[in-house]
Amino acid sequence: MSIIHLPSHPDTVRWGTLPARGDRPVVAIDAGDTLRIDTLSHEGLLEEQGKDPLGFFQAQGVAASDILADAAAIAAESDHPHGSGPHVVNGPVEVRGAKPGDWLAIDILRLSPRVDYGIISNRHGKGVLPSMPEAGRRTVSIFARRMRVNGKAVGVMRKTGPDAIDAYHTYLAGGAPASLPEPDDPDTVAFPLCPFLGIIGVTPDTGEHLSTVPPGDFGGNLDINLMVEGTRLYLPVFVDGAGLYAGDPHFAQGDGEVALTALEASLEADLRVGVIAGPDFTRRFGALQGPLLETPDYLVTTGRALRLDDALEHCVEESLRLLVDGCGFDRAHAYAYLSAAADFDISEAVDIQRGVHAAIRRADIGR
Repeated sequence: MSIIHLPSHPDTVRWGTLPARGDRPVVAIDAGDTLRIDTLSHEGLLEEQGKDPLGFFQAQGVAASDILADAAAIAAESDHPHGSGPHVVNGPVEVRGAKPGDWLAIDILRLSPRVDYGIISNRHGKGVLPSMPEAGRRTVSIFARRMRVNGKAVGVMRKTGPDAIDAYHTYLAGGAPASLPEPDDPDTVAFPLCPFLGIIGVTPDTGEHLSTVPPGDFGGNLDINLMVEGTRLYLPVFVDGAGLYAGDPHFAQGDGEVALTALEASLEADLRVGVIAGPDFTRRFGALQGPLLETPDYLVTTGRALRLDDALEHCVEESLRLLVDGCGFDRAHAYAYLSAAADFDISEAVDIQRGVHAAIRRADIGR
């Protein structure tokens, strides 16, 4: 088995849209191979942030040597279609032998920070509260840095003051860069980090390049913060070769992602990719329609819909399929078990399709 490196380069990424049926893969791998992906956060690259990651992050107090060269190259050279999503995704990747009806099994082996800083943004009233940003602003971007405090990785951000876009404009006008937030400052808050990729998906069976924003049965922008090192994601295959892609790296995210983004920051990701025949997957897990996550402790079913109530209903139905088809329950007893023992959490409420995921203890169901 091989390790295949997939960098972030104008020729290996899409900015704002997903791959479509018939797109040429940027690389091909065999089942069992590991992809090592230099994922890239979109924050600091976007038009409202100047499309100038070097200047934008220097304005926050980051040294020029700590700003990613691939961020500057993609901001300068890559096409970002008007009206598309914000995310940079690496791919599509052909998985040789994968065909419609199969499932990919993607083991998340390693997630390592490429930088020690990131951004949390609220833009265009697209968070849970349409009244935010306040005072007529279109975007507020909050800078945070990654540090180790008492031996633990934390994010440190200020509680008040100018945002990162204000700091950038001040810097462009000849002002001094902002100072980096410090954890011993009473005007800062520190919170635990838990890196994961917001986007892992396969190419949907369409000739249209869909926005990166809404997730689907193909995965994509799932934003489930359980997708950390040591977990496995299962995705149904819709086109020959699967057309795998990944991106939207995070240092941390709360369930709901209420302001629109989490702490967005670039990660190097090792993903080992396997292929499971459709009938074998169904025998084990049931006739699921969309992504399933397997952690050391839980099987995590997923649901998506335009309304949160419908997303919850979708997730409950997927959970019933898992328990009835894969674990020997009848439907009435499965429904009762889910009510007594499973947690249904909001993955995110801001990406057009609302997301709900259910954590079902593997020990309870012998899995």
